[in-house]
Amino acid sequence: MEDPDNETDAIIARAHNDVPQERACLRRRTPFWSEGFGERICRRCKGLNAWRNGVSVTPGLAWRR
Repeated sequence: MEDPDNETDAIIARAHNDVPQERACLRRRTPFWSEGFGERICRRCKGLNAWRNGVSVTPGLAWRR
């Protein structure tokens, strides 16, 4: 029988390179403290209306049908 604590550790475990570190914001290219590799946009950029509303920053690059 497996130890339930080991199962919990497996669920919480992060990927090898998923560590908090300073990363460059994908929008402004400025460094910011990121909690993991899934966080690539800084808080300042996430606070913009364009980010919250899902508006494209450069309309010319949006896909059109």
